Amino acid sequence: MRSMKVLIIDDDVDSLAIARLRLKKDGYIIHSAGDGLEGLERAREVDPDVILLDVQMPGKSGFQVCEDLKSDPDLCNIPVVFLSAADDISEKVKGLDLGAVDYVTKPFDIFELRARVRAALRTKRLQELLLKYGEVDSLTEIYNRRVLMERLQQEWDRSLRSNTIFSFIMTDIDEFKNVNDTFGHPVGDDVLEKVAYKLKKSIRSGDIVGRYGGEEFGIIMVNSTVQEAFVAADRYRQEIKKIVFKAKKASFSVTASFGVADSSEKDSLDNLVSAADSAMYEAKESGRNKVCMSD
Repeated sequence: MRSMKVLIIDDDVDSLAIARLRLKKDGYIIHSAGDGLEGLERAREVDPDVILLDVQMPGKSGFQVCEDLKSDPDLCNIPVVFLSAADDISEKVKGLDLGAVDYVTKPFDIFELRARVRAALRTKRLQELLLKYGEVDSLTEIYNRRVLMERLQQEWDRSLRSNTIFSFIMTDIDEFKNVNDTFGHPVGDDVLEKVAYKLKKSIRSGDIVGRYGGEEFGIIMVNSTVQEAFVAADRYRQEIKKIVFKAKKASFSVTASFGVADSSEKDSLDNLVSAADSAMYEAKESGRNKVCMSD
């Protein structure tokens, strides 16, 4: 697990030294800046996990720095904890309204500061999980169907603008119901996780894999013809067959059937998806564990 990075923006040398010394003992990597402008530069440079921000500073105030942070799309999700010598309710309200997650009054108790830093990091972690699982299938940790279809639409639109070809691969784990019936659903979940991981590691950089639904997966191959997708899909098929699963003191493997189609001569995205889906079912009906191309 990587060490968390804390950026302290404070012109008070003594407060900075105390915070740096105590937080460093908790295993954080500490960065610092003595004023607002330097703080913004350091934030862009080191991408900290949390920022401790003094309110009263020469030049840009902490409130102005916070506004700049929250208006920057690359920095806006970093939690900010204000530090201030003034115990003023209206000032605290202003800081929280600007997007800060917490407020610590100087001279701060170091144990309170450490606890508030931990709380800010937990908040950030929860935000990251919410963002992640809004796009990612919670079991397999690849893109979910919504994102897969959004990316498919984007690639379709791009192909129309640029007159390029891309391919869509659909795959279904063969006889997956037998896995669940024989070994139980937890083992079935393990199969889905490992197959998804294998696909994710096998695709080219720039290609996209997502869970289409159930035991079905979809792969978008950019700038690829159906013949190129066929070769890639056959390689994925062979990689899946190599995975060894263990359950109830037994070992077993699974196979998958693939259908491939490209965007050439398709008049809609729905037709492309239907073509890949039909080819996949042709692979299943003709014996499974094979790849079929659309006409």
